[in-house]
Amino acid sequence: MTTPAGHSRVSFDRDLVVAPLNRRVFGAFVEHLGRCVYDGLYEPGHPTADGDGFRRDVTDLVTELGVSTVRYPGGNFVSGYRWEDGVGPRESRPRRRDLAWHSLETNQIGIDEFARWSRLVDAEVMLAVNLGTRGVLEALDLLEYVNGAAGTTLADQRIANGGVEPYGIRMWCLGNEMDGPWQIGHMTALDYGKLAGRTASAMKTADPGLELVACGSSGSQMPTFGEWERVVLEQTYENVDYISAHAYYQILDGDLPTFLASALDMQYFIDTVTSNADQVKAALGSSKTMNISFDEWNIWYLKEHQEQEAALAAVDTDGTREWTVAPRLLEDVYTVADAVVLGSLLITLIRNADRVTSASLAQLVNVIAPIMTEPGGPAWRQTTFYPFALTSRLASGVVLAPRAETSSYATGRFDEVPLLDSVATYDEIARRFTVFAVNRSLDTTDEVEINLAGLAIGEVVEAWLIADDDPFAVNTMSEPDRVVPVAAITRVQDGALRVTLPPVSWAVVVVALGD
Repeated sequence: MTTPAGHSRVSFDRDLVVAPLNRRVFGAFVEHLGRCVYDGLYEPGHPTADGDGFRRDVTDLVTELGVSTVRYPGGNFVSGYRWEDGVGPRESRPRRRDLAWHSLETNQIGIDEFARWSRLVDAEVMLAVNLGTRGVLEALDLLEYVNGAAGTTLADQRIANGGVEPYGIRMWCLGNEMDGPWQIGHMTALDYGKLAGRTASAMKTADPGLELVACGSSGSQMPTFGEWERVVLEQTYENVDYISAHAYYQILDGDLPTFLASALDMQYFIDTVTSNADQVKAALGSSKTMNISFDEWNIWYLKEHQEQEAALAAVDTDGTREWTVAPRLLEDVYTVADAVVLGSLLITLIRNADRVTSASLAQLVNVIAPIMTEPGGPAWRQTTFYPFALTSRLASGVVLAPRAETSSYATGRFDEVPLLDSVATYDEIARRFTVFAVNRSLDTTDEVEINLAGLAIGEVVEAWLIADDDPFAVNTMSEPDRVVPVAAITRVQDGALRVTLPPVSWAVVVVALGD
């Protein structure tokens, strides 16, 4: 149902529960790419560095961001990675070329250091194995190294390297983006499915309690999208627990209305993957339902990166392009509009809590990231930091599906885009209701009326808004607080919650519930 522009209504019923909110949906991603690890998480000469060389100012911001899991070490990087390079005495670790990102890898950070760092930020490690250039045996060796009890060669090696107790890593990715021709070791769905199936079977033989993620599609625009999921799951279904999904969005040709509607593509992605997974479930007669690990999602100015890479390749005709450690790659600077879209994407992930039970914002520091740093200098929050951090902190309990009445608009790509995007969580124990909302309109303030069936609205506990007169405003090192959350305008009237959403805005409102 539609309403006049600027007068949306949305209702939530505590009995219309999608699913409990899984905290793993607030995961992030750290890849050995650009300055994400080196000069990002790790800078031993920085004034805030701890004994391991990790920047405490970055650790504090990651803790504030509220990440629950961190996928590591890639990404495209993992398809050429030898995990053994990153363990043992640092002075003995080899330097290697990383073909994925045309960089030099020093291996000063490996799984032992990363496991210690993850404890600093109270995050679960989600570890990826190399199925691009390696296989079953190497995956089993890594599993034994990180999780094995004392008494085997690899577990004892970890203990000698300082990891006295097993790391207890439960969630594992079986390779990365193997559908992509850019991936080292790229293969067909059938070939990958067979390799992933053998690897999964072996890993679950070693530890039946592992949670394994098979590679899904790298985007909804991939020519094999849908068919890839079907073929891979036919080979892996009973031994894996998740199928992955990756999606990145950006404004193209200045088309802000289409960009603001990016979540519609994410919903299409989720619907297509679940449909294909359920078809495989039915064909196999399985009782298990496959969940989605949306373990790469973000705003990424990919077109600009591809143009830069093409220009570099055009002049590097003799292969003499320099290989450097931690080059500045993919250091996108995010706008208010980017933050609003990111908030809308997170709304979509939460609204699909029955099937999307894990997700990873890609990435965490410097590389298409909510946190930026300067070597020897400060760390600061990008605009996209705020909707993620506030959602992670304030969402709890169960997810409630919205029933919205709002206006819509059309773009060159989408026929009907709702101006209002929303979702809510209900925490019966804490007696609080939290609503997250986006106004996609470029020029109209939306006075949103929110009704809660069967729940008495009490006082507003918190209300935050991300908006600006300039939707392209950014935070920078010289002006790190240009864009920050401000108090949202709210009121409780006639038993309904009313929220004022300016054009191109994201908001969260927490209300206490009465008896």
